[in-house]
Amino acid sequence: MKILVPVKRVVDAYVNVRVKSDNSGVETDNVKKSLNPFCEIAVEEAIRIKEKGLADEVVVVTIGDKDCEATLRSALAIGADRAIHIVSDDELRPLAIAKVLAKVVEKEAPKLVITGKQSIDADNNQTGQMLSALLGWPQGTFASKVELDGDAAALTREIDGGLETLSLSLPAVVTSDLRLNEPRYPKLPNIMKAKKKPLEAIDLAEMGVETSSGLSVLRVEAPAEREAGIKVADVQELIEKLKNEARVI
Repeated sequence: MKILVPVKRVVDAYVNVRVKSDNSGVETDNVKKSLNPFCEIAVEEAIRIKEKGLADEVVVVTIGDKDCEATLRSALAIGADRAIHIVSDDELRPLAIAKVLAKVVEKEAPKLVITGKQSIDADNNQTGQMLSALLGWPQGTFASKVELDGDAAALTREIDGGLETLSLSLPAVVTSDLRLNEPRYPKLPNIMKAKKKPLEAIDLAEMGVETSSGLSVLRVEAPAEREAGIKVADVQELIEKLKNEARVI
């Protein structure tokens, strides 16, 4: 069985994100970037499935500029077998990304696609679901546990009321939640080996996919700074302030 894992290069989770002076977006120049945390979890889960002897190959794929090769090498260092880089300098929306990934799925014919539930930059949480719809495959989102048994997958997901278990027939699309696993740190020998693993680069234009979008960003603003809180002497003063100043009661 082959597992395909789409990944994304994003601004590192520990970077203090700043809005551009013209409010057109966030500052990304000269900013540290890394593998999206949810995508990293997806790669780890695919590797674990392979280590159990339930998969033969793990393939990672990303869409982006030439710098995204470093992201793919990071996934290869975790344990993926090979990588596919769809080269594009354009910023694609979730539907366009899902269309491109559908083409990759058509070419690679995996039995399972595992992707992060969302990227920490746009937070759209749409690509996995759209890919499932385009392929006509079953989907399991926000997975906190995945168990494979032949041509079926049992997936546990967290919902407001507790835990929900889904049974999916393969091929299927799964999106990973935070509690699915804890990704391993690549060891130095694996980082060196990743430099020699196969990485195929394909120009986006060769995919034959319409990637234009009707969406546009009008303005990006940083959230307003919170005012400092105050201490009250007793409950009565608290009630008075909530009633007369905050006007919430």
